[in-house]
Amino acid sequence: MLEFAVLGFLYDAPLHGYELRKRITALTGHVRPVAESTLYPAIKRLEKAGLLARTTQPGSVAAPRHVLTLTEEGRRELRRRLAEPVQRDITDENRWFTVLAFLRHLDDATAQAAVLRRRLAFLEEPASFFYDGDRPLSAEELEDPFRRGVLIVARATSRAELSWLRETIESLDG
Repeated sequence: MLEFAVLGFLYDAPLHGYELRKRITALTGHVRPVAESTLYPAIKRLEKAGLLARTTQPGSVAAPRHVLTLTEEGRRELRRRLAEPVQRDITDENRWFTVLAFLRHLDDATAQAAVLRRRLAFLEEPASFFYDGDRPLSAEELEDPFRRGVLIVARATSRAELSWLRETIESLDG
């Protein structure tokens, strides 16, 4: 997810590491804060793979700033990951938001709709956070007000997302 976000933000514009970290944290930080100790090794991996390039510019104080730019191969890799997200990118809400944040970079409306259809199919499957054996429990079946709250909030969120997905798929198909 971190590498995906790096590729996505650099697709938009070249950035230095600090600004990239701020943008990734704004997208995912409330759940998964981005530490320098994880970001910079990811940047180095992407650079070594030829997906991004680094240039040095004079710093505003004393230290030089490293500006990161996506290479053409990096642009292709982002579009590939967007067109073929792994199942976890579809089912995990935080990973899904990262895919969604950059899906506009996939130029083909048919391919965009295909990704949205995968998420729609996932959300339409009966599921719960709580089960009685193999049977998912609904909010109305729970006496615990806190667990019931989890399901009520999740249901409202899912309904809003389902509505948005159907509307957007129809728009992309139209």
